Amino acid sequence: MDWKSRRVEATLEQALVEDRATNDVTTAITIEPGLRASGTVVARQDCVISGLGCIPRFLEIFIRLDKKNTGRFEVINHPEMFDGVRVKKGQAVAVIRSNARTILACERVILNLMQRMSGISTATRQYVDAVAGTKAKVLDTRKTAPGLRVLDKYAVRCGGGESHRFDLSDGILVKSNHIALGGGIPKVIARAFAGRTPGQTITCEVRTLTELEQALTAGAESLLLDNMSPAETKKAVGIVRGRGLTIPLEASGGITLENIRKYALAGVDHISVGALTQSTVAVDLSMRVTTDIF
Repeated sequence: MDWKSRRVEATLEQALVEDRATNDVTTAITIEPGLRASGTVVARQDCVISGLGCIPRFLEIFIRLDKKNTGRFEVINHPEMFDGVRVKKGQAVAVIRSNARTILACERVILNLMQRMSGISTATRQYVDAVAGTKAKVLDTRKTAPGLRVLDKYAVRCGGGESHRFDLSDGILVKSNHIALGGGIPKVIARAFAGRTPGQTITCEVRTLTELEQALTAGAESLLLDNMSPAETKKAVGIVRGRGLTIPLEASGGITLENIRKYALAGVDHISVGALTQSTVAVDLSMRVTTDIF
């Protein structure tokens, strides 16, 4: 993860600007300017941690925005603490040593982002564990928070999942609306073959076995089995593999932690789960701030 990329920096800076972090009136009134402090990020539940890299970046950006800041800080992580690690309730995740005003101004944005990202990582690990022992890989989707996609998808990888398309330019995926507006599966896939650039795989979403037959006849190179039951998915896999085709097969739609293993056992290669990033439940992290001398 490139925490210094322009995209990520813009996202973090916007979070600080949104919170008016450089105009923390409560802290300015109540805390001495020269007070040094330590802020310890603590896990208040078992989770998979993600987003540690945001801590120094938030501090760096805040110091750049706050003209009165001296720019002195230190972030301490245990060598065994890194993104993707399972942590226990009560475990210290990171320690920030800096000016007390800096820590308090950045506290909320640091926790907000890490809680969301760690929530995604934790949920992803649960789904990945649920399909352990099968060949199925858990994928994310484009159902991410606006402006946070790069961070949401990184958090999925921290939890052991993999990424589907990053954006609309990243591969050809013919979906139901394309099929409805473009004149049906044969016509739309023919157009996709005619217009694609080298290296682009043509994936077609199918919802029924009839659509599956149409997509195979049209030459689809990958299939997304959308909103099929586990039994229907198994039948679809049997049809494709029974013809000796090795094209990638993905299950999507209605996937839950309770049923994902059934889809995995149906024989698909990938299972995409929108809930990983769309229905994120933030994990409980807190920051303990104490005075410090250094």
